[in-house]
Amino acid sequence: MQLEIARGTSPLVLGLPHTGTGVPNACLDRLNLTGKAITDTDWHIHTLYDGLSEGVTSVRTPIHRYVIDVNRDPSGVSLYPGQNTTGLCPLTDFDGQSIYQDGQTPDAAEIERRRATYHAPYHAALQAELDRVQALHGFAILYDCHSIRSQIPYLFDGTLPDFNIGTNLGTTCDLEIESKVARICNDDDCYTSITNGRFKGGWTTRHYGRPAQGCHAIQMELAQSTYMAEIPPWEYATHRVDTLRVTLKSILETLSAWRPT
Repeated sequence: MQLEIARGTSPLVLGLPHTGTGVPNACLDRLNLTGKAITDTDWHIHTLYDGLSEGVTSVRTPIHRYVIDVNRDPSGVSLYPGQNTTGLCPLTDFDGQSIYQDGQTPDAAEIERRRATYHAPYHAALQAELDRVQALHGFAILYDCHSIRSQIPYLFDGTLPDFNIGTNLGTTCDLEIESKVARICNDDDCYTSITNGRFKGGWTTRHYGRPAQGCHAIQMELAQSTYMAEIPPWEYATHRVDTLRVTLKSILETLSAWRPT
């Protein structure tokens, strides 16, 4: 399963770590019915962002997060210590239910194989594209694209805001980038938004976000209720999409036009 890379010339790079649904047979055979349902997918996100801004670069893995989560620390360190979350090779879904058949969870050797086969190449490609656009412009912006069901009691209380902006408490990008994205979201009366709430940015955002070195990173976690049905078969809600894409287009074009001062 090949990485999907679209190269542009703007300073903006889109990361698409969780839209893939590919599960190799060797892994699929280990999963139980809950795992095989691949519920925890960032459904349709690559379609939602497609064509919104000319010149952007994107890097997408077709591999599902149940195989390995490319937005987790490759060492296995938790993103949110003390909180319910899923790891590098998830053993449960977002509802806390086991995704493997009894006795079929991956051991350390299998996890390392998956890391080398899928996690490392994704990040090598992402780093290469960030380096390329930074060489063109003197800086790069990584916009990490995500979505999640709006209600998941195992992970968070209540209903998630529509736009969840993550910059690891303002450390992963120039504060003007955070401010501009937050303003666009806050000014749109159709949606709710929060910055550095439950989702403060995954490993990708934290790893690449080094504004002092000219690489800025920001994560957008969309509530899936904004653009799709949150129950199987996870249908794309075309009647909601056009409105959402207007706001997302404004965000991407603003980031593409941004220049450091």
